[in-house]
Amino acid sequence: MSHRRRPAVRGGRPLLALLLSGFLLVGVCAATGIAWDPLSGAPAQNATAQGASVPQPTGPGSGPGAGGPSAPQPEQSPAPTKGAAAKGNPEGAVDSGAARPAGALPFDLPQPAALRSGEAGRKLVFAHYFTPYPLSLDNAAADRDYYTRNYLNPDGESGKHGRYGGLLRDRPLPVTPKSGDWEYANLQQEVRTARAAGIDGFTLDLLSLSGKNWDRSNLLMAAARSVDPAFKIMLMPDMTSLKTDDPRVLAEALATLADASAAHRLPDGRLVVSPFKAEAKNVAWWTEVIRILKADHGIRTAFVPLFLDFGAHSGDFAPISHGFSEWGSRSYVGQESSTRDVQRAHGMGKIWMQPVSVQDARPNQGIYDEAGNTATLRATWTRVIEDGADWVQLTTWNDYSEGSQFAPSLHNGHAYLDLTSYYLTRFKTGGWPKIVRDTLYLTSRTQFAAADPTGDQSLVMSLRKGSAPSRDTVEVLSFLTGPAAVRTTVGTARSAHDAPAGIHSKLLPLKTGTSEAHVVRDGQPTAKVDLPYRVDHQVDVQDLQYYAATSGREP
Repeated sequence: MSHRRRPAVRGGRPLLALLLSGFLLVGVCAATGIAWDPLSGAPAQNATAQGASVPQPTGPGSGPGAGGPSAPQPEQSPAPTKGAAAKGNPEGAVDSGAARPAGALPFDLPQPAALRSGEAGRKLVFAHYFTPYPLSLDNAAADRDYYTRNYLNPDGESGKHGRYGGLLRDRPLPVTPKSGDWEYANLQQEVRTARAAGIDGFTLDLLSLSGKNWDRSNLLMAAARSVDPAFKIMLMPDMTSLKTDDPRVLAEALATLADASAAHRLPDGRLVVSPFKAEAKNVAWWTEVIRILKADHGIRTAFVPLFLDFGAHSGDFAPISHGFSEWGSRSYVGQESSTRDVQRAHGMGKIWMQPVSVQDARPNQGIYDEAGNTATLRATWTRVIEDGADWVQLTTWNDYSEGSQFAPSLHNGHAYLDLTSYYLTRFKTGGWPKIVRDTLYLTSRTQFAAADPTGDQSLVMSLRKGSAPSRDTVEVLSFLTGPAAVRTTVGTARSAHDAPAGIHSKLLPLKTGTSEAHVVRDGQPTAKVDLPYRVDHQVDVQDLQYYAATSGREP
């Protein structure tokens, strides 16, 4: 018998095997690797609602309540990280990450130096890095690596994720297996990808102070330094996951990471520490952490707590804080509350780090937010720009268990990251970038919101409180140098609309089949995008993430 709470949705992956096979054509034979589950020590965060009209703020890996599913446990322990965690820059690591191709964006992105100097350099953009989901877990070929065998497969890891149709619905864009220290090389590649998008650094979710996630944290610090000394890592101890009540233990761990030159510091030398769910410990506890860092390690701290309930705790934390942040909501409605929060922080003389999100869907917790195609991404960036935030945190870079990734992924390519580069440039420079080439972004789900999965999945996702209502739409988001016609095909339905110069969003009803769009100006086509993932009424597994494609990159 099914124990479903509500019919919902997931588009199957009819092209997954084909796409993964394509990556093999440019790959090499799989290198050795030990299968493991990277979520050892992952958090199970319980978010609290800030109001009936505001979506419930959540955190990485957070559950809907104490009765939520526990974090997966490893099948087999991995081999220890070699080289970079201890040496900082191992030999034999080859970074094969490609640079952004010419013409990928609708505008010309300024060089990193221009985005990091003057007023632009004071407006910082970080992406939340979640250590359980690096580019590869085992350095195997994409058609049979750990993501494919165990996380995307409902029967993976001996079926322990079968109740919710598998742990993940998307994965990092597959990479070719590497020789040498492949973990280090892959982290280098992620740093290069973020830097190429205009991002200043990562906020590093510290899930544990030992084990694989801790090793990878150290490795990321070294990778950032080796790729770009100006790319910074902000330390974010995750207080829903760290198993210590001793402020000295945390202070010593932070001091260890602070030895790396990549650790984010203010111009005056203070180490930035931004704990996730800071309210899990009281002000006295954090005051002791800050004291130990100064007394025992000579480290002065700029404390920037991130709250799940900013309004309830900001006043108590103000005396010890340089700034504030919050995790935020994941739907395009209810974003107006950020204006109040920025004003409150600035009124206290504090800087504000504003969250920017694209979507959120959590199969293993049975919850999702209606992102409205790219509406949430555009709405959260608009609030950053109009409300005068000081820093930005993209939530998240790579938490695939939440479906909240900005990083290039199998089902989204670079679309969300490329869109972010446009708004990031406006945030940093104060002026909207000039659109110099026609570019289209096409987004939709692969199933209808009311679809009832026919497989063995018993837990399906329901809308989180405060979310916008679910909708079944295809969005054509156009960036045009001048007015033009945009011709579309959604399933068998063909149509056309006139789009003005600049940015324009057109919503079309979701239909079975695939979708495509192209721009025609003066009778000549200028840009074309295909979203090859087929939409079906009947699906085996629920998937409420939006899939995306851009005309700026080859599929």
